[in-house]
Amino acid sequence: MVQPLSKQDQTPERAETPEQDRAEAERTGAAPVVVIGAGPYGLSVAAHLRASGAPVRVFGVVMGSWRHDMASGMFLKSTPDAVDLAAPLPGAELADFVRELGEPQLTELTPIPCTLFVRYGQWFQERHVGAVEESRVASVTRAGGPGAGARRGFTVRLQDGEVFTASAVVVASGLTGLARIPQTLAHLAPDGPAADALLSHTSQHADLSVFRGRRVAVIGGGQSALESAALMRESGATVDVLVRAERVIFGGRPVLTRGLLQRIVKPASPLGTGWALAVICGIPELVRRLPARTRRYILRRVLGPSGGWWLRERVDGPVNIHTGREVAEATPGPDGIRLRLTGSGDGPAELTVDHVLAATGYTIDIEATRFLSPELRADLVRVPGALGPRLSSDFESSVPGLYFTGNLAAPAFGPMMRFVVGTRYAASRIAPAAVRHTAGHGR
Repeated sequence: MVQPLSKQDQTPERAETPEQDRAEAERTGAAPVVVIGAGPYGLSVAAHLRASGAPVRVFGVVMGSWRHDMASGMFLKSTPDAVDLAAPLPGAELADFVRELGEPQLTELTPIPCTLFVRYGQWFQERHVGAVEESRVASVTRAGGPGAGARRGFTVRLQDGEVFTASAVVVASGLTGLARIPQTLAHLAPDGPAADALLSHTSQHADLSVFRGRRVAVIGGGQSALESAALMRESGATVDVLVRAERVIFGGRPVLTRGLLQRIVKPASPLGTGWALAVICGIPELVRRLPARTRRYILRRVLGPSGGWWLRERVDGPVNIHTGREVAEATPGPDGIRLRLTGSGDGPAELTVDHVLAATGYTIDIEATRFLSPELRADLVRVPGALGPRLSSDFESSVPGLYFTGNLAAPAFGPMMRFVVGTRYAASRIAPAAVRHTAGHGR
């Protein structure tokens, strides 16, 4: 549990409770900027808004997906320099948190436990964000109804019945509702994938030890597939990993010191080495300005499925990995789920398992943001050939005052938005733009 800050360490202007947020809005008559989501992107945008003095209300569970949708025992794939949350003030980085704990400095050779990252996020929220409300946002509509002008803002309805006006809305809802399930498997769970059904998605598990003594097929070849397989095997499950690709890719062990020629040929970036990653991380606006077809190619091919370098010894050999194989048919029966496999690999033609775990990623689709009214979703212009929203250089959608960040911004700004490292770029652009919408929303 992160300890509360002392009074002298707290920013006086920052609301520490939802009640203070509401009281300040009532006192000033200003309509707040609403941030939906309290993960890395939501917290980073909120920190920038708080520092600007703008009225803001933040909704979500602090680091909720990281706390409840990540299996116990997991580590981050990213290195320490790629997981800092963004605040406009110094002293907000992971290294600052670790230093405060009195623990050794993290390096690129230090896999970061998800539990440590969650604690860091909670510490960041207390230091730089303040009040976060766990009330669920039930709906967001245009204030004044469909067709109302941008200056009217938005009507926000909470699940607890509260209704209020927001000057702008920032959607930072992460991967909620975006899990992808292959059609060949969907019938295994008619009511939807779930941890206690025959089929589940990796995002639905906080504890993989429940599969001890059971046969599990993991579908996928990326980090979540491989690490889930390792955790289940180490808990006593029999695991087979089915990978459509011809081989499984693992990241290379980081080299802490590189020569000048190496740095020129393959410049460093927070997400790895090479010119492609250097441009993606260094100039996201350039990526946004590329033709939509090129951006889709980058999103699909750059930073594709792979396992962390430190994960190789836990799965390459200890776990049954079948490359070049995919499920053609899945048939439940009294002895388990019979999977008929196809592909060019040399693996088995059939497997019988007790459970299928889909580590098949996510589909970026604006329709998953069901809290946005149908009229708002209909007014959103999509990235050509994709399901994500088209965004301006400030992350504003075609609906004035409505912003998207994190994974939902990846079709516009590229793969950096799928990682925590994108928080600084996004927050530093969204906050000033959103603040401008608060003008004219006072009494």
